[in-house]
Amino acid sequence: MRTDSRLPRVLHVLLHLDQIADPVTSDMIGRMLGMNPSLVRRTMAGLREAGFVGSTKGHGGGWYLAKPLAEITLAQVYSALGSPTLFAVGQSDDAPKCLLEKAANAATENALLSARTAFDTALTKVTVADLVSGSLDEINQVQAARNLEMGSDPVKESNL
Repeated sequence: MRTDSRLPRVLHVLLHLDQIADPVTSDMIGRMLGMNPSLVRRTMAGLREAGFVGSTKGHGGGWYLAKPLAEITLAQVYSALGSPTLFAVGQSDDAPKCLLEKAANAATENALLSARTAFDTALTKVTVADLVSGSLDEINQVQAARNLEMGSDPVKESNL
C-alpha cells in the first residue's frame, strides 16, 4: 500500500522556512525532500492559499513563511493538503443487499469515523511551532556549530 507522506514533509519544510530569512526556491525544497520542483510548487500552492506561506517570483524569489508557526495547527496544514485519506480500509460494497455485509460495513465505518475524529482532535491541539519546542536548545546548538563550519549561508544552515 502506498502511503501519503505529504503532511510530515510539509511540516519539515515549514520548520526550515522558519529558520531562514530569505525565500527558498522550489528547487531547493525539492532537493531536500527528494521530489520534483513542480510537485513542490503544487504542494506549496495549497499552503499559500491557506495563508501559511507566500512566494515571490524572479531572481531571489521563492517560498517564505507568511504566518508564525505558533499560529498554524497541524489540523490546518492537513486541511490545506486536502485532508488525505487516513486508511486504505473501506466498505466491501457501496450498496450491499446482504444484511450481514451491511452490518460489517457499518462496523468498519464507525471504527474509521472514531479513528478520524481522534486524529483530527490530536492535530488540532498541536501547532507547527510545538513540534520543536522541546528541542530548541539542541537545534540552536547544532545551527551555531554549522555556522562556525560553513559561514552564514542560510541554505547550508538549514540542510536545504
